[in-house]
Amino acid sequence: MTAGHHDHPLSPATQVVALGRPGRDPGAPLNVSPTFTSTYIADGPVNYARGGNPTWTALEEAVGALEGGDALAFASGMAAVSAVLSLVPAGGTVLAPFAAYNGVVVALTEAAEAGRLTVRWIDVTDDEGVRAALPGADLLWLESPTNPLLDVADLDGLVRAAHEAGALAAVDNTFATPLLQQPLRSGAEVVVHSATKYLSGHSDVILGLTVTRPDLTQVQARLARHRQLGGGIAGPMEAWLVLRGLRTLSVRLERACANAAELASRLGGHERVTRVRYPGFGAIVSIEVSGGAKGAEQVATSTRLWSHSTSLGGVESQLERRRRQPGEPESTPVDLLRLSVGVEDVEDLWRDLDRALRS
Repeated sequence: MTAGHHDHPLSPATQVVALGRPGRDPGAPLNVSPTFTSTYIADGPVNYARGGNPTWTALEEAVGALEGGDALAFASGMAAVSAVLSLVPAGGTVLAPFAAYNGVVVALTEAAEAGRLTVRWIDVTDDEGVRAALPGADLLWLESPTNPLLDVADLDGLVRAAHEAGALAAVDNTFATPLLQQPLRSGAEVVVHSATKYLSGHSDVILGLTVTRPDLTQVQARLARHRQLGGGIAGPMEAWLVLRGLRTLSVRLERACANAAELASRLGGHERVTRVRYPGFGAIVSIEVSGGAKGAEQVATSTRLWSHSTSLGGVESQLERRRRQPGEPESTPVDLLRLSVGVEDVEDLWRDLDRALRS
C-alpha cells in the first residue's frame, strides 16, 4: 500500500489522506477493502489470520508513518497497553503517573497486588521526582497530556532520563495524536493509541495500536508475538473503520482544537467554574465546578447537546464526571468534568454548557 512517489515529504495533514492506499494500477480501487478471512492458502506471507490481515497492514502503514515507526493493530487500546506491559520482566518495576487513564491504573495496581511487578507512582510534571524514582526501573509509562488532569510532561527530558537509568519509555499519545506530537522523535521506544478515540473519530469502533521505534525490531517482534499468542487481534472491519476515520483526522482535530481553546477561555471566567485545566493544545478541557460531586453530576446530566458519556475523541462533544467511574484515581477531584470538545458550532456548545452550569 503506498501513497506513491513524492519529491518532497508529505505534511501530516496530507499523510492521513494519502497513506495506506492500494497501488495506483489502472482499474485499481482507491480504497483498501476489509479482508474477511480466517484462512489463507499455504506458502504465502501469512499462514493464519491471527498473524496478519491486509486491512491491518494498510492501517499500520499509515499510522506508523505518522508516528515515525512501525505500528501494530490490536483489539483495543487496553490490548495494546497489555502488550507493552508484557515487555516488563516478571518482578520488574514500572513508573506510571498517579493520575492516568484508569484502565492503566487498575491494570498496574492489580499486577502489583498479584506480585507480578512493582509500581512507583509519579507526578509527570515533577522532573526531579521522576528522575529520583527511575533507578532500577524497567519501564517508564507516560501520558502527556495526562487523563484527565491534563498535566504535560517534558517528554524529551524524561525519556532521556529513563534511558540513562536503563529503562524503556512508553508514551500514551491518544490525547495529542501524531498530528500534535510524535513521542518516538523524543526517543521513546513505544507509543500507544486508543484508536477508538481521535484516530477513528466517530465513536463506532474499538481498536488499539502500538508504534515502535524503527530501530527496535526485537521489541516490535515481542509485541507482535504477544498479539498473536494472546489473541488480542483487531477485526478487519474495525481496522477499515479506523483507516476511514483517519482520512479526516486533520480537519476534525483542527476544528475541535479551535473549539476547545475558545471554550477554555470562556470557562475561565464562568462564575460556576472553580478551575479550568487546559494544556494549551488538543481538544480536551477539564473543569472543576461549584457544588462538589453533586453539582458536577447535575451539570453532566443537564446538557442537551453535549453527550453524557464515558469516551472521547469523537466528532460529537462529550462530558463526564470522571470520579463516577470505578477505579478512577483519588487524585481526580470529585467535582472534575472532562470535556471532549467536538466539531459542532462553538456557540451552540457554549450555550448548552453555560445553561447546564447555571442550572
